[in-house]
Order: sequence, then structure tokens, then C-alpha cells
Amino acid sequence: MRFRLIEDHRLIWPVRVMCDALSASPSGYYLWRSRPESPRKIANRELLGDIQRIHAHHRGRYGAPRIHAELRAEGQAVSRKRIERVMRRHGIRAQAPRRYRVCTTDSKHSLPVAPNLLAQNFIADRPNRVWLADITYIATGEGWLYLAVILDLFTRKVVGWAMRDHRRAELTIAALTMAIQRRRPGAGLIHHSDRGSQYAAGDYRDILEAASITQSMSRRGNCWDNAPMESFFGTLKTELVHQREYPDRARIPRSGYRPARPVRLYRRLLQSSADPLCHRIHHP
Repeated sequence: MRFRLIEDHRLIWPVRVMCDALSASPSGYYLWRSRPESPRKIANRELLGDIQRIHAHHRGRYGAPRIHAELRAEGQAVSRKRIERVMRRHGIRAQAPRRYRVCTTDSKHSLPVAPNLLAQNFIADRPNRVWLADITYIATGEGWLYLAVILDLFTRKVVGWAMRDHRRAELTIAALTMAIQRRRPGAGLIHHSDRGSQYAAGDYRDILEAASITQSMSRRGNCWDNAPMESFFGTLKTELVHQREYPDRARIPRSGYRPARPVRLYRRLLQSSADPLCHRIHHP
């Protein structure tokens, strides 16, 4: 252990100084250093190269669990704890989410509030049985840009989305309209969201009723009631949004509402309903 510590810091401190501080013999250290590498050390060096390759390929998004899954998919039999040790020793880690948070839920209103039909039972037996809805945000040099998403609980795919420079009901209505037009669900679908005014608005409820969709809402201030949606947004921001700075909001042409930069980052994930990242979010 002492020789390993000296080896790891020999480019910072003189070897003899470290040997004196650790009561180690310089000749013993050089003898230890001249020994041939053990098979375990050689294997760890090769494993480090694979870890660095996967970590760089995914732009620093992957931690030990996902790197372990990638290596297993490649046919390598290596434990997750061993990967964690190698990554910790060489200072390799996944990108962490940022700490700030913007409130996107306005629950202080007198509009009707639907009962919580899910009760944190996040299980669906087929598509178009349960949709989850929520709003998140992205910081730009011009201010906040808001993103509304509707997620199918069974497939974990985005079925509807919209972006605006505001968070009024028109934002969520646009996402809901896209979802209904794309999926054309039958009767019996449950739509679950928080109890924000955007989802309790009369126009929004009218669209749900016209499509025979039953509305469900979380309890006040309880993000766990919509946990899969929170997980999706957390991964989306950590792995895509927080990779760069955005000087301005997206420029949305008059026709088609096709977002330009910076929301091209969102579109890469949201418009690809078969993107495997959507599945890795909840099944790493």
C-alpha cells in the first residue's frame, strides 16, 4: 500500500522524501517497481482502457452502472464493483445534475383538481393506457424556455411535446394535441400530471373529455406521484441539456412549429420515439 502511494505521487514529490515520511525503504520501492506486472494489474489496465473508451463515447454521461451494462453487452465478464474501483482510482465519474430548480407548477388556483388515480402505481399493461405529463425548462441568454412533454408509461416513449417562451395553458395544450394526433388513443386512457393551472385549465380539460381521456393529478407538492416523468427530465437534462450554454431561445418558424437551436438537443431525443436512451432512463 505504501509503495502504491509513492508510485501514484512520484511525479509530485521526490521518492526519498515520501519514503522517509512513510517509513519505507527506497531500495524496497524500486525493487517493487521493477517486478513484472501481475495478471490482475494487466487486466485492470485493459479494463481502464475500455472504461475510458465507453465514457468518452457517451461524452461523460455514463457512470459505473451503465458502463457495466455496456461491457456485459460486449461479452466481458466483469463485476460492477470492480468497475467502480477502477473509475474511482482514476477519477472517472458521470456528469452530475445541476442543483438549481425553477418552479413550473402553479397549484394556487381555484380550478377543478382531478383525483389521484395512479397512487404511485406506475404499471401499465399496454400502450395508451397511462400518459404522464409535466413541464420543465432550459436556461438561455434571453430567459427561460419551457418544454411540455407527454410520456407513455408502458413504452416510456415521448408521444407529445411542445416548447414555448412561456408556461401558459397553450404550451401544454400543444403537447396534448400532438400526442392525441400521433397516437389516437381509445377510451380508457388515464392522463396523469401535477395539479398546475396549465393542466386544470378549462380548454385543456375539454380536449381530454372530447378524446375520452380520464384525468388524474398528483397530490399537492408531491413529486413522487409523477416519479417516472421526473426521472425522464433528470436524465434528459444531465445527458443532453447541460452540455453547453445557450445564448438565445429557439427560433420557431410560423409554420410547423419546428424548433431551431438550441432545442435541436431536445428534438434529438424527443422526436426519436424508438431511441434506446428512453428505455435506459428507467432500465439502466
